[in-house]
Amino acid sequence: MLQRTHVVPDFLTQAARALFALAFLCVLSSFNTASAADLNGYLSKIAPADFFAGADRFGPPQGEPPIIPAYRGDQLQGFVYLNSDFANAVGYSGKPIQMLVGIDPKGVLTGLKLVEHKEPIVLVGIPEKRILEAVNKLIGADLGSVARGAAPAPQVDIVSGATVTVLVIGDSIVRSATKLIRSGRLGAQGSPVAAAGPRAAKAIDAAKSEVRDWQTLVGDGSVRRLTLSVADINQAFEKSGNAVAAARPEEGAPDDSFIDLYVADVAVPTIGRSLLGDESYGRLAGRLKPGQQALVVAGAGRYSFKGAAYVRGGIFDRIELIQETNSIRFRDRDHTRLGSLAADGAPDFPEIALFMVPADFAFDATEPWALQLLVQRVVGARDKAWVTFDLGYTLPETYLKREAPVRPAAAAAAPTAKSSPAAAPEARVPTTDEDPLWMRIWRADALKIGTAMLALGALTLIFFFQNFLVRRPAVYTWVRRFYLLFILVWLGWYANAQLSVVNVLTFTNSLLTGFSWEYFLSAPLIFLLWASIAAGLLFWGRGPFCGWLCPFGALQELLNNAAKALKVPQYRVPWGLHERLWPIKYIIFLGLFGMSLYSTAFAEQLAEVEPFKTSIVLKFAREWPFVVYALTLLAAGLFVERFFCRYMCPLGAALAIPGRIRMFEWLRRWPECGSPCQRCANECPVQAIHPEGHINVNECIYCMHCQELYFDDHRCPHMIQVRLKREKRMAMSSPSMRSGGKGPNTIITAGGKPVGASPVDAITPSATCNLNRKPRRQS
Repeated sequence: MLQRTHVVPDFLTQAARALFALAFLCVLSSFNTASAADLNGYLSKIAPADFFAGADRFGPPQGEPPIIPAYRGDQLQGFVYLNSDFANAVGYSGKPIQMLVGIDPKGVLTGLKLVEHKEPIVLVGIPEKRILEAVNKLIGADLGSVARGAAPAPQVDIVSGATVTVLVIGDSIVRSATKLIRSGRLGAQGSPVAAAGPRAAKAIDAAKSEVRDWQTLVGDGSVRRLTLSVADINQAFEKSGNAVAAARPEEGAPDDSFIDLYVADVAVPTIGRSLLGDESYGRLAGRLKPGQQALVVAGAGRYSFKGAAYVRGGIFDRIELIQETNSIRFRDRDHTRLGSLAADGAPDFPEIALFMVPADFAFDATEPWALQLLVQRVVGARDKAWVTFDLGYTLPETYLKREAPVRPAAAAAAPTAKSSPAAAPEARVPTTDEDPLWMRIWRADALKIGTAMLALGALTLIFFFQNFLVRRPAVYTWVRRFYLLFILVWLGWYANAQLSVVNVLTFTNSLLTGFSWEYFLSAPLIFLLWASIAAGLLFWGRGPFCGWLCPFGALQELLNNAAKALKVPQYRVPWGLHERLWPIKYIIFLGLFGMSLYSTAFAEQLAEVEPFKTSIVLKFAREWPFVVYALTLLAAGLFVERFFCRYMCPLGAALAIPGRIRMFEWLRRWPECGSPCQRCANECPVQAIHPEGHINVNECIYCMHCQELYFDDHRCPHMIQVRLKREKRMAMSSPSMRSGGKGPNTIITAGGKPVGASPVDAITPSATCNLNRKPRRQS
């Protein structure tokens, strides 16, 4: 048996060494890999002739973001730039899709080159050639006319199974090109968009807050509506020029409702209070960062604005938020499902969603924007056609306040086509220096950060003064329960700071694709938790997180405490089965880790084995299969304490591997522990103590129950003997013994054996230990 217990630690040691070696190699490789956004790094993979016929050389980069001029001899042919430098290009994987775009001085697209992406649907399943064929139809489009408002933006053909990827690429190309043209940096022969004159700065007036009914909100434009009938959809597909799609009209009467779509900005106090109610709006306002917006989208009819893609990959591919050259599609982490609207007279909608606009998305609620609806139609076994409809939104003037006019700085003259690269002046509008985004986020979250730091400081004190607390079991029990309740309610359900194995996979992936501290600093609470866990691994292993800082772990333990109070029977897994079940979580983690090296996006989908998002982040407001899965795991925890933590949690496994490097042993043991005494092993809530007596720190959640027993002189056999000997010494040294009297507590010896002693005094250490020991199984 002793030999068997060393097999798993050796396995974990080898796994830890392998992971650290891999991470080290990743770090080395990252120094030799060009940044994903490094335009110069991509130029070595292409030739000027790929974008401009006859071009033979590139010039030096110009401006910021950089654009690269291309020449034929000394004659300027146009410019090459990276799409993600100018417009949002985040696709299905959550990472930018990098495209090099060629554009001539007149604003005509001349060439496109896909240089890097992490799209899982393209890496596995959809040929990259089909994506490029759809996107290449933009070549030759005159985006100068689009930038001037004289022509609509061109559209790309949809690719079945890769809708999000194709749309993101097409939108990023069109929007980045129009943004570049409007900046005046191309030196186009046609004049760029003229700079606007002095204009007054606008802001949402937070002082205006009242409750209005549904008809008033719709009537004054606070809620905007898009109504499409079956006839509207059929006509749109006919005008699209796709004969196959037009030949498959929507069934039903022409005036039947296809979709009735509504949208409103509920970050505006009056709109938010009216549609959400005071209580829900108050919670929303507490979650919003300064300047961040939230939208309510409601729909009725035969067409769902949600679709089904967000269930599979966490992205809503039928709606898109658009403002000027920026666009974004919402992900499931931005979404909250609503049952109804609070405004008097509001209809009952089958679909109502609250979307948080990400804080890092450049969105100005005081300027016009649009919610674009994508309508798909199947035209073949694998092909779809699509049309789009824009639901425009402009915030009514009654919600705005205006300040003194702001005059934009005049731009310098743009370089002409005949100017040399060295002498060409750049048209750049001076900008004010701003702190990095992560610093602004930290300032905005100062209260949450302070609260989290106080909680981490309190936990540090608990650990360093654990001996003081565990000597008072009743006090310690309530301290632990109150702390777990705080972690569940505030850190989990309120602040949504639930760590996940996805964070581990993302960190590893960042070492491969270009590490950046700003990405991790943009989530202050997550960063603080990881920093504290990294320090805690050196002192206590994985216990501080798994036993104290994990909201889902806290939910499991508190539910189990309630189950015990209600006399729900507890099942103790036989040791032989238990030690064969807990390695499952290491297998799950290693599988996710290995998959992440191949496809981070797919690994993130597989990471749904964690019920954290469903139960903590989304608070069970999710599709029923996810909810049933999470509730099943919680139900198992009512009978087997922390069932998920013990046997399935990949994050616990990920932390246990580096946790073996801890430097200190804080948990104390007596020589009798395990041989013969089994009390701690039998009472450990997660069965982290081996029958031989030693604590497996890879499984220990640091609940300190064994330390309560360690100091308890009424439950720990060793301490019971210490107490009995102390009481005997005190009795022997009493005045009655010194005077030879025979009081009621006097011990009289006859023949060297105690006579007249109490029954408990006659218990030997071995007998005391065996009171709590189960019989060993003989081999």
